[in-house]
Amino acid sequence: RSSSFSPVFHQPDAAQYLSQLRSLSDGIIAAEDSWIGGLPSFACAPTPARGVSPKILRAMVTAIKRHEAIEVFYQSMSSPDPVWRWIEPHALVFDGFRWHARAHCPRSGAFKDFVLSRITESRSSKPADARSLDDSDWEEQVDLQIAPHPELSAGQRKAIELDYGMENGLTIIPVRRAMLYYALKRLGLDTDPAARRPQDQQIVLLNAAEIRSGTRVGSVSQPEGPHYA
Repeated sequence: RSSSFSPVFHQPDAAQYLSQLRSLSDGIIAAEDSWIGGLPSFACAPTPARGVSPKILRAMVTAIKRHEAIEVFYQSMSSPDPVWRWIEPHALVFDGFRWHARAHCPRSGAFKDFVLSRITESRSSKPADARSLDDSDWEEQVDLQIAPHPELSAGQRKAIELDYGMENGLTIIPVRRAMLYYALKRLGLDTDPAARRPQDQQIVLLNAAEIRSGTRVGSVSQPEGPHYA
């Protein structure tokens, strides 16, 4: 060891620590693979396992990296039976519960979200025509201005500010417009805040009118619907 040697210690990071606990709970990593020396007692709300095939995931990642279209056997909510269809994926998307492929659908001419667990087979591939830059909802970013519900007490508002790391009663969450539907739903902001008790709603979207006025019909990404796979 030379005189210039300087040890590098792991910097404390609460988010990484808690992420490790969640990965352990979900069975993603084993206890012996975790860098946490002594595990505390912990529990996580269960999340249903999503049946994503490793073979399908590999084919999708390969298509994205090579800028290829891929033919997949897909079960849509709008069809009684799965069908073969071409898609041109350019990104993987996690909505908080499940993984999707963000892809251009040549059949409809639109960019859609294809749930990976609903793809049971893949076969042919070919060069893709569409590019990620053509996906305007993917390229556009919107900022969600989140604040405590105004009808909460001062103490309750303070608690919410701590929960969301707010400064001066506000936090800004950047999100791709293609992910807006998922973000609002996960934050409980996809319905009228007046429909729930302030203690249940907890937060409000200050720039709701601005966000929704910029939303074109069919532009907010969602897993199923007339404009989506």
